[in-house]
Amino acid sequence: MSGQGFHVHGPHDHELEHAAHGGHGSDSHTSSIAMFTAIIATVGALFGYMGGATQANAGLYKNNAAIKKTEASNQWNYYQAKSSKQNLSELALELAPGKKEFYQEEIKRYKGEKSEIKAAAEKLEAESKRWDEQSDEQMHQHHRWAQATTVLQVSIAMAAIALLTRKKWLEYVMYGAGAIGVVVGGLAAFHI
Repeated sequence: MSGQGFHVHGPHDHELEHAAHGGHGSDSHTSSIAMFTAIIATVGALFGYMGGATQANAGLYKNNAAIKKTEASNQWNYYQAKSSKQNLSELALELAPGKKEFYQEEIKRYKGEKSEIKAAAEKLEAESKRWDEQSDEQMHQHHRWAQATTVLQVSIAMAAIALLTRKKWLEYVMYGAGAIGVVVGGLAAFHI
């Protein structure tokens, strides 16, 4: 407060002023940990975004796979209906020999239609499989991004504890966890 010429500094204000005036020793050490934390937090935010994006893609791809699978199922049902009609025509050919030419043409037509329907159904099943594979790949990549983000969050927590306790070994854990997080993020970026 500085309303009437009286100003009270909090401990945090003193540290900030000291750092601003080029404080050395433990303050520069604090600044390097703070800088590391800010960088890792930024990288972690990017990794988190990528993790969310790949998870959304996996869901979309799985949905596309389900749509194609349903379309393929519809084609197979249509194929089965044509098979039933072909079978009825074959039966009618035997039971009504007077209309032999008509039923032979019907059988021939159903066979031709079935081959086209079968090809369409198989194509849709292949598309469904490709969408499923892409979804699985995106989920694998999502898990890598999530792992990287988690390790970076651990690194940030270690940085806070290292600042509070001033334990050197915690700094090594912090830097190590940060490096591991970046490496795992690299694996995600390269689809490994």
